[in-house]
Amino acid sequence: MHTPDDHLYQEAFLAPMTVAEINERTKKARALPPSGDQTHVLVEDGEDPWVISHDGSLYYCTVDRLKQKILVSTFSTLAEMATAELVQVWPGQQGATPEYVEIWAPELQFIEGKWHIYFALYNAQNGAERLFALEGTSGHPQGEYEFKGQLQIPTDRWAIDGTVLTTDGGQLYFIWSGWEGFTNVSQNIYIARMHNPWTIASDRVCISRPEHSWEKQGFPHVNEGPQVLTRNGRTFIIYSASGSWTDDYCLGQLTYLGGDMLNPASWHKEPQPVFSKTDTIFGPGHACFVEIEQQDYIIYHAARSSQAGWARQIRAKPFAWNPDGSPHFGEPQ
Repeated sequence: MHTPDDHLYQEAFLAPMTVAEINERTKKARALPPSGDQTHVLVEDGEDPWVISHDGSLYYCTVDRLKQKILVSTFSTLAEMATAELVQVWPGQQGATPEYVEIWAPELQFIEGKWHIYFALYNAQNGAERLFALEGTSGHPQGEYEFKGQLQIPTDRWAIDGTVLTTDGGQLYFIWSGWEGFTNVSQNIYIARMHNPWTIASDRVCISRPEHSWEKQGFPHVNEGPQVLTRNGRTFIIYSASGSWTDDYCLGQLTYLGGDMLNPASWHKEPQPVFSKTDTIFGPGHACFVEIEQQDYIIYHAARSSQAGWARQIRAKPFAWNPDGSPHFGEPQ
């Protein structure tokens, strides 16, 4: 996959590799056999997976290989995901289409009776990446969407990987990865209250920043890809940590303790990763979660092999729950 010369990570003092070196490793890795058991691979070449279950069907939201279009497929089992027809849903016919170079990490969500898609746009102006929303107008995930524009956050900074948390009472919160300032030295996890599915109603609050050694492999230091996981009244945010181009990309966990979700003290960070590399599977991260026939699955991307850069596969595995009600992902497979 082509990565523009002034891609996001180029401005940072990447250690131990430059973007050109990462891209070269990515190219080489795609030409070599992958490591690890391939039994659980859903998509041989892919990243940032988003799968959602609704009314007995599964939907996969992704981008084309040039990252120019948002695509949605539907299928009945995970085994069908790789071959299900992908239908373009954006750019579409409704609303403006801003200029962009790439679309990053789209998510399809069913909120307040309508389908919505959240995504970031990269336009080759370093630091200008922001988050946008679509609202479905047809009632079907593969139908037409209206472009609702940028999610306007009072503290306007670089922002990617947006997702929505809906409380039992129906309050919406937006969660994403962003910079504290105007330079790419660290990606943090932020949260803000929403007025509706495309309007932010408060300023952002940082609830996680890279602090442990396992969150600081590669530079800039990274917390990204936050995803909400709920069960039996408990709420967790599972996020990706360390550089996505490293073998040490992994998943961390925030647990909601109660109280004001905009209070950082309401969130507890696990001191160790909850999902990390094995001897054959490297860089597991940017996960989503889906329940199929009463079994929970984690769907994630991982590197094709050690030191593979951004050459990644989409994998899946069932997971269980600990006695205290927290998720138990085990090891990647």
